[in-house]
Amino acid sequence: MVSVMGALSEMRIAVIAITRRGALLGQKLCSAVTDMELYVSSRYAGQAGSRRNRFEPAELKNLTTSLWKEYDGFVLIMATGIVVRMISPLLVSKEIDPAVVVMDDAGKFAISLLSGHLGGANELAERCAFASGARAVITTATDANELPSFDMLAKEQGWLIDDINRVKTLNTLLLDNEEIAVVDPTGQTRRWLHGRGRITFYETFAEAAKSRVARGFLFVTNRHLPPQTSPEQLLILRPRNLVLGIGCNRGTPVDEIDEFITQHLKRMFLSRKSICSIASVSAKRDEAGLVEFAERLGVSLHCFENDELKQVAFPSPPSEHALTAVGVAAVAEPAAILAAGGGTLLLKKVKSANVTLAIAELKEG
Repeated sequence: MVSVMGALSEMRIAVIAITRRGALLGQKLCSAVTDMELYVSSRYAGQAGSRRNRFEPAELKNLTTSLWKEYDGFVLIMATGIVVRMISPLLVSKEIDPAVVVMDDAGKFAISLLSGHLGGANELAERCAFASGARAVITTATDANELPSFDMLAKEQGWLIDDINRVKTLNTLLLDNEEIAVVDPTGQTRRWLHGRGRITFYETFAEAAKSRVARGFLFVTNRHLPPQTSPEQLLILRPRNLVLGIGCNRGTPVDEIDEFITQHLKRMFLSRKSICSIASVSAKRDEAGLVEFAERLGVSLHCFENDELKQVAFPSPPSEHALTAVGVAAVAEPAAILAAGGGTLLLKKVKSANVTLAIAELKEG
């Protein structure tokens, strides 16, 4: 599990100051908080020490635009109105926009302005306030009412959100003290809510969907659900707990691998968003199609040595082709089981002309 503060410590943050006092405040922040880089108007660069970047005052907007995709967060020491006008053309979605915190140059307030939950701006504002003696200003409704939020649950657990628009709906129901039905085999939602909100937990999706009092539903699953078990006002969070064990012939293109994998994920009603890694044999470490497929998914590629794979029991018959090609009797199944920490094999080996696939689910605990 990645903690909120742990996630914040991994953020790259740009601090931009346009006044003399702002330059001094920026230097103070960068001395106290790791992974901060200071940008200061050339008029006051002398007040910010040697570890700063200079920019001309007229280039503020262009500077911010050029840095927008390079940093995970921004601390802008200037008036909120300037910031709103400057960043508004850059905004895309709460899923990808960076965190933005605005501070006055007197260091009185640290305002979480944008991407408070998923982007980490609320935590960044708290960190800036602690480092400077300012007051953190947090306006997200769940935080203001000391309630949990479902987007922060997803962030803490490393889960993906199926439909970001449903988060607002479920958080509103939580704020309004409306009944929410939850199915979460991991048990993390129960821990996160800690008795707050009108929540009823169910063992199965079908049982939850039949609730006559629930106004909203939260399902934590790697499965695609049939329409009859997908009620309205449903938020689905995707745990990253599926491992793809893949073997392929040399030179198999990425699109062929992707098409075959997609076909079987659909057949198994498994979500692509729940894939956490790909596993194979060490001989495939430089297999271009496999490497590109992992990059396409945004997951790691784990390649095991032959001796490691040989120690794993697997259910399907040994493959003479694999033994000849890479020196082991199987790749997909033992690689998936190993990478899943001995987890459950959901899909035994299936083959096409060039690709072999097995799917395992991470072992819990």
